[in-house]
Amino acid sequence: MASDNEIILRMEHINMFFPGVKALKDVTFNLRRGEIHSLMGENGAGKSTLIKVLTGVYAKTSGDIIYCGNHINPKSTLESQQIGISTVYQEVNLCQNLTVAENIYIGREPRGRFGAIDWRKMSNDAQKLLKNSLGIDIDVNQTLSFYPVAMQQMIAIARAIDTRCKILILDEPTSSLSDKETEKLFSIMRDLRDTGISIIFISHFLEQIYAICDRITVLRDGEYVGEYDVKTLPRIELISKMMGKEIKEGEIETTQSKSKARESVFLSTEHLTVPGKVKDLTMNIHEGEVIGLAGLLGAGRTEIAESLFGLNQATSGTIEVEGVKVSVKSPMDMMDRRVAFCPEDRKSAGVFGDLSVRENIMIALQAKNGMFKHMPRAKQNELADYYIDLLRIKVSDREQMLSNLSGGNQQKVIIARWLATQPSLLILDEPTRGIDVGTKTEIEALAVSLAREKGMSVVFISGEMGEMVRTCSRILVIRDHVKITELAEDEISEAHIMQAIAGDYHGHA
Repeated sequence: MASDNEIILRMEHINMFFPGVKALKDVTFNLRRGEIHSLMGENGAGKSTLIKVLTGVYAKTSGDIIYCGNHINPKSTLESQQIGISTVYQEVNLCQNLTVAENIYIGREPRGRFGAIDWRKMSNDAQKLLKNSLGIDIDVNQTLSFYPVAMQQMIAIARAIDTRCKILILDEPTSSLSDKETEKLFSIMRDLRDTGISIIFISHFLEQIYAICDRITVLRDGEYVGEYDVKTLPRIELISKMMGKEIKEGEIETTQSKSKARESVFLSTEHLTVPGKVKDLTMNIHEGEVIGLAGLLGAGRTEIAESLFGLNQATSGTIEVEGVKVSVKSPMDMMDRRVAFCPEDRKSAGVFGDLSVRENIMIALQAKNGMFKHMPRAKQNELADYYIDLLRIKVSDREQMLSNLSGGNQQKVIIARWLATQPSLLILDEPTRGIDVGTKTEIEALAVSLAREKGMSVVFISGEMGEMVRTCSRILVIRDHVKITELAEDEISEAHIMQAIAGDYHGHA
């Protein structure tokens, strides 16, 4: 880390409004010369929005950006690059069909006599740049697509260095890298820091933050929480600040109303791996239990749920349903095996607002039965009325448009849709997000009663740990797309979940 404390960048009182949403509220961010500074927060905390304000993708609503002592207000990423602020994204934004050299110098090609591109000089310069800056020796006349993602990221970093950047922003750069590739990247980052380049590092991986960063700024719900030295911030405190919860030792909620798992296992996985989404997952889901997936937003809980439902294709490992190994190519394969999934994003993945409540409830069952086995209207009415009554969905009648219901009642309709398929495993991803307290309590109670009274297996995902503690009879803690530990019975508490996320509590491996 650079020895002086010169602030190269100040972002003060940054506000950013989208229609109806305040994405950033009075955010502060300070970056020193020659440091690696992590921007931390759960998904939706405002990290990417702040970076997009800095790099000219979004126009801030108010606030000041002071860079190298001058007030700036970039209107585009090109303008931010020209003053020395470069970004390398998780998805490499280079041209796959161009050569490595062309990608490095695109828009800045060396010109010879009469303005023609000097191809030989461009190749030589690219070769030297990669060798001298990053210690990489490759054929720069090969197309970019020839090289793996890790190398493409190095090439993107080389391009940023060559544009004389003073600030390098790395947004989730390690999500698709191996451990060896990540260590190579970290070595390069340390070398760049030692030359005085300031690096903003965004990552979900706590281990990596503590391995590479000097300081951390935490955001939560679009607001500034604080700025901390990595050496003096214990991981458990970082988790607390990100989640807005303090650790309370011994805080264990009653387990008397929970469902008890039965001996028989409905679904199991062995070493299930989906690149970038699920890593070496081994788990059992028993009949009659509510099993929770806990972790920070972005830890990989939804990706596991999607993989169990066939939305993500595994490259290795196995899934067994009732002891039989299954080949999963699509969600229909899992629906045929009585697995149902209520997605996190109701609006884009669940709600058909311009259809009636009846049509929304029937749609999954109709898909499962096949388009040529149309269900008689009388049977549709009977099933719709049954689930409207069971879940106490507030409607004027079954033909009411779904878009006219409250968020909580829309969520109940989606749960009814999947219950109508008579599943043995129901996956509920954030089923209570954005709905009133009364309806939340009803959905928690429903999850428990389906398991206890009908023997259904329920996977329950919620960002509200109190809800997980009240509802789940067993909890798998997920961090960085890996199952870290399991909590059961009297081990289940908010404190233990937070400690496990931070790596300070291990329970059952």
